[in-house]
Amino acid sequence: MMLLTRRLAILALAATVLTGCATSTANLSTATVGAYRETIDLAGRLSVNYQKDGRPESISGSFNWEQRPGTIDVTLMSPLGQTVAAINVTPGSATLTQAGQEPRTAADIDSLTQQTLGWPLPVSGLRDWLQGYAVDAQGQRFRASPASNSVTTKDGWRLRFIDWQAAGAGDAAAGAAAAAPVPRLIQAERAASGDIQDLAIRIVVNPAA
Repeated sequence: MMLLTRRLAILALAATVLTGCATSTANLSTATVGAYRETIDLAGRLSVNYQKDGRPESISGSFNWEQRPGTIDVTLMSPLGQTVAAINVTPGSATLTQAGQEPRTAADIDSLTQQTLGWPLPVSGLRDWLQGYAVDAQGQRFRASPASNSVTTKDGWRLRFIDWQAAGAGDAAAGAAAAAPVPRLIQAERAASGDIQDLAIRIVVNPAA
């Protein structure tokens, strides 16, 4: 009798745990991010970890992101606020300027960042990711939500939208769109890119003013 009672108690505990897991999953919002915007101004912080020639490397700092139809301007700054690099991307070319150096131009911004910074900053991907969008491995448009927050992109990045903030802060025109979630913390990982292995980029987006 005691053995039967113990087994029933274990089963009841397991059912409680499973129910709790199901409830926590069910409580995640299924509301997707808002409509994609061609014009945005964002700021935030990023940290980069990777392996190169068998040695671990780590970089951190902050960024400003200004996006307009047909152009993107990114400023990367050190933890002390000094400008490390300024990036300009247009449909035909990309230019990266480091402090005290001549600007360098190439057709592909991701390759250009790897050549100049030593690691690839996926500017072309961030154009989507910062708003909770991506193109998945099947070439389909992915639109994130707290309940559907991970995707592998067509070019091999593993994305997780880990944390969220409410849209429309300080924007009276946002109206009904204010309920849409906005990415706050994004984790992007890639196994290899040229001579870079185990690349992980952690991006924290500041709340909109």
